[in-house]
Amino acid sequence: MLTYTLKKEKGRSLYDALYHKIRADITGGLLPAGARLPSKRALAGNLGVSVATVESAYAQLLAEGYIASRERSGHFVCAIGERKRPAPPIAPQESRGSAPALLDLSGGGEDVPFPFSVWAKTMRSVLSEQTHELLRPVELCGVPTLRQAIAQHLYQSRAMQVAPEQILIGAGNEYLYGLIVQLLGRDIRYGVEDPGYRKISGIYAANDVAICHIPMDSDGLCVDDLRQSGAQIAHISPAHHYPTGNVMPIRRRNELLHWAHEAQGRYILEDDYDSELRHSGKPVPPLFSLDMGQRVIYLSTFSQTIAPSLRIAYLCLPRDLMRRMQEKLGFYACTVPSFEQYTLARFISGGAYEKHVNRLRKRYRDRRAEIFAVLEASPLRGKYSIREENAGTHFLLLLRTEKTDAALKKAAAQRGLAVKFLSDYRADGQDSGGCMILNYACLPKEQATRAMELLAQIL
Repeated sequence: MLTYTLKKEKGRSLYDALYHKIRADITGGLLPAGARLPSKRALAGNLGVSVATVESAYAQLLAEGYIASRERSGHFVCAIGERKRPAPPIAPQESRGSAPALLDLSGGGEDVPFPFSVWAKTMRSVLSEQTHELLRPVELCGVPTLRQAIAQHLYQSRAMQVAPEQILIGAGNEYLYGLIVQLLGRDIRYGVEDPGYRKISGIYAANDVAICHIPMDSDGLCVDDLRQSGAQIAHISPAHHYPTGNVMPIRRRNELLHWAHEAQGRYILEDDYDSELRHSGKPVPPLFSLDMGQRVIYLSTFSQTIAPSLRIAYLCLPRDLMRRMQEKLGFYACTVPSFEQYTLARFISGGAYEKHVNRLRKRYRDRRAEIFAVLEASPLRGKYSIREENAGTHFLLLLRTEKTDAALKKAAAQRGLAVKFLSDYRADGQDSGGCMILNYACLPKEQATRAMELLAQIL
């Protein structure tokens, strides 16, 4: 029986403490692959905690791939492969849709409730208190105040150990993709996920670089295929892949890190576009935190949580790459106005951003539950299954049908319904067997009800 000493600490739940204890035993080899964990009720009784506490800890370990659940057998430790010891702590000093339609299930538009009153108040305080700073030119990496705020936010919310001088601010992900190409070069191959977000490969193609479409399995990017492709850069979304919604388990993450260390000049670009919108448990720890050898470039954006029009994204670069960035591209000025940067810095450091994200998570959890209820009550009941619904603002709706994706899209369009399937995100367009991407951020209950009626007619 597992025995740990769990103490209540300010700002930390018991389930989080238990999760870290078990994870440490797995990564340290005390709990070997295949070992059976105690039942939730037995462990709760032994530790003197609630069953819900153990259940939450097990759920987070399941999400990250440290353990697996077997029906009627319990929970077992997964083989996670070798991993390097993490580096010592460093104290921190896009719309994805199609054209408009009468009813749009494909993600046409965003529904981020913008905190207008708090944002306006923050802007006024910046204008009145930082007049001189607003008029000064901003270097390539951005305003130090915002870089400090982001470093602190990542440390607290994602357990990322990154210094402010490793952070670079840019006007959106698209700009930063292009900056990475300028930094790393156009004479190397870039591997992208297949299926994957098509804009990424489009931007790389526009920058005249060779692209390799790397197939995925249920654990994420296939490392053997990546190795055979000859790519030196792997662009991945391990915390929440779009469009499949998959979360990369720890074993595959370690395999990717080993791939990056096998040859000089290999890097992993970790695109963490919406990890803060996870609906159960904590956000999955980023690859950047696992990487001791400095081969991971971390990229994230505020477009998903504040507003797409804000156009503020950021890179976390290994120190050697940041030095190279300054030497090679340091003549550039930052592409984000200082006024927006100072405003966002205060919005984060003052606690308003954390409150906003918490409200956002609840809003999308409620919207998701509402859509599930609509599906269950609709004529579509019994004709679908749901996959990967625990994060973001979309899930996979697998329709039980013999019709092709193309036939389903054509029939939907004739009824004024915009839909996208997994095949729309595959390089070869291979049919997905009716696996539809349902984005629910902009889907009110009334529209969802009508949309499910139309889908049932089509089937």
